Formats: sequence, C-alpha cells, structure tokens
Amino acid sequence: MLEEKSIKEFLEETASSSPVPGGGSIAALSAATALALVEMVANLTIGKKGYEEVQEEMKKIASRAEEGRKEFINDIDRDADAFDKVMAAFKLPKNTDEEKSSRKQAIQESFKNAALVPLEVAKKALNFMEMISTIVEKGNQNAVTDGAVAAMMARTAVLSALYNVKINLGSIKDEEFVNKLSKEVDEIESKVKELEKSILSKVNL
Repeated sequence: MLEEKSIKEFLEETASSSPVPGGGSIAALSAATALALVEMVANLTIGKKGYEEVQEEMKKIASRAEEGRKEFINDIDRDADAFDKVMAAFKLPKNTDEEKSSRKQAIQESFKNAALVPLEVAKKALNFMEMISTIVEKGNQNAVTDGAVAAMMARTAVLSALYNVKINLGSIKDEEFVNKLSKEVDEIESKVKELEKSILSKVNL
C-alpha cells in the first residue's frame, strides 16, 4: 500500500516509469498535508494565552482535521486502485462479440469510477476551506503562514484532482454522466479559487 511507504519511497515510486502513483494520488497527498497543517495550527492555539475564547472551536477543528487527514491518506491508494482497474479492464479478452461487449462495458465503468474518486477528493478538500479560513483568522497568529500554506495546498489538491476528473471524462461515452460531472467540476474550480483568495487576504505580514 502506498500509504505505508516512507516519503522517500513514495516519491521514488512516483518518479518511476510506473503510471501509479500519479497526479490523483498526489492530489490526495496535497489535501492530507493541508489538513496536517490545519491540525498543527489548531494544536498550537489550544492552551495558549490570548486564545481562551476559541479553545473548544480549535479542539473540534483539530479532531476533524485529523479525521480528514486519515481519509485523504486512504484516498492516495483509492486513486491508484481506480487507475489499476482501468488498466485491468483494457486487458480483458476480446475474442468473441460477447467478450468485446463485456470488455467495453467494463472499460466505461472503470473510467467512471476513475473520475468519481478524484471528484470526491476535490469536494472534500473544498469543504475544508472554511476550516482553514477559521484557523487563519482565529488561530495562533505565530503560525498564520502555516494556515496560509494549508489553504494553498488545499487549493492545489482540489485543482489537481479536478484535472484527473477531466481527463477521465474524455474517455466516457455517457453524455449525461459527462455533462453532470463537468458542471460540478466548473463550480468547484470557481469556488476554490475564490475561497483561497479570501483566506490569503486575511494574512497580514
């Protein structure tokens, strides 16, 4: 499993000629690093003088960030697995008409799954932007730049994941499915850019 590898091992495998881990797994990793920073800023705020009024809020944020971080780490493998299923579908036999039909259906279903996994990652990362905004505004100001980096990493995670959605949509024949996801992609893309801009505007150095 990719999540069990050291940073060095993971990066070396990414750099290899193997197609996985690829951009989708890196998107999930980016989201995980964003939440690790959120968790850190929250923990640096808990118990600190001058932040008494936000203690409970920061405890909740730290807990939720930890849960999210673990989810995204799991998504690193989920994205890689989705790509592997696409490759496996292409390797199915195609000697008879029945096999050709079955193979074609399997390929289409695997491409849909390969689009849905990064879309889920993008949606989850987007949902954490509000939490990031909170730690930048209310968290320990000595770590405000860590909160800013969290926002940038979350934005990167969202946009990176969406690129993986887009490339898989190009291979899907179901127009209704493609149109539905394309609309979601456009909306998420627009929202995350606006949110990042809003969050970074709160960082006064």
